[in-house]
Amino acid sequence: MPTILLIRLSAIGDIVFASPFIAALRRAHPNARIVWLVQAEYRALLDHHPDLNEVIACPLRHWRQLWRERRLIELLRGIRALHITLKSYQIDLAIDLQGLLKSGLLTWLSGARERIGLGSREGSQWLMTRTVPRGGNSRRIGSEYRYLAETLHLPTDDWAMAVYYSATEAAFIADMLLEKNLLHGYAVLCPFTTRPQKHWFEDRWLTVAARLHAELGLTPILLGGTAERSAATRMTAASNGQLVNLVGKTSLTEAAALIDRAALVIAVDTGLGHIGIALNTPSLLLFGSTRPYLDTERASAQVLYHALPCSPCKRHPTCDGNFDCLRQISVNAVMNAAKQLIQNENSSR
Repeated sequence: MPTILLIRLSAIGDIVFASPFIAALRRAHPNARIVWLVQAEYRALLDHHPDLNEVIACPLRHWRQLWRERRLIELLRGIRALHITLKSYQIDLAIDLQGLLKSGLLTWLSGARERIGLGSREGSQWLMTRTVPRGGNSRRIGSEYRYLAETLHLPTDDWAMAVYYSATEAAFIADMLLEKNLLHGYAVLCPFTTRPQKHWFEDRWLTVAARLHAELGLTPILLGGTAERSAATRMTAASNGQLVNLVGKTSLTEAAALIDRAALVIAVDTGLGHIGIALNTPSLLLFGSTRPYLDTERASAQVLYHALPCSPCKRHPTCDGNFDCLRQISVNAVMNAAKQLIQNENSSR
């Protein structure tokens, strides 16, 4: 029985984009042991995937702290422990889906005889036995992972992102919805992400929240991680009680269960928004500094994006904080797209 290791350490959206690769591998190798190596804080996204045999957590965040504190002996012990764990699997094939030096080193440490890197750079290409470029149609969601699957002759005719959560998490969300009187319908708003040039504007979020309630009868819920609590508190206070603030109050997979039952998701380019697409919840994503996938492959999902001559600026905006690309996304455009998505969803039932 061959053992196949997949490595994609982070982040939420990228793991979701790569998720169809698991099912493609399973179809091609039904008897293989398929294992995924991921950063500890994201492993819940993969723990319940039916086509994975095991998930290995990499304590990368802890290692970084040890490096900053110059606790180098402890760091080396941790790396060695993971190396021993990986070697114990007797891995036949390791596939680096991230293509960075950190993921490449872990691929090499796995001891796999065959090591394939996707778009390997930063020197990780020298640690692979084979590299595959990031190909495919860049307008299509997760296109580089599909391209890799096609290059490796894996089946892609049923290619679809997937996120799984447990019955316990589903029950937790069901109780929460009952407790907060949200069974009549709600919209999940995900305004937060890692970089300000990916953020839409708070006043527009508040206007959208009010209109969702007034025009569609949906209670707007703020969702995000613990780092966004202060911003969420500020927005909730400014909403005159219309926003339900659940930021930092759910685990990652509890958030997925909440999104799964939502009538609508509106998000910036962030992992929770991509989870909405994977779960086939009507989802509207607002893109600015990053190059978007304009083809979501879902009738239930749409992207709003205004490309400018400076697009995509990614981590290096030149607009002095004006974020003109995002400023061109109006509240009316968001509401019109949201109403169309909900109408499409109701028509398909």
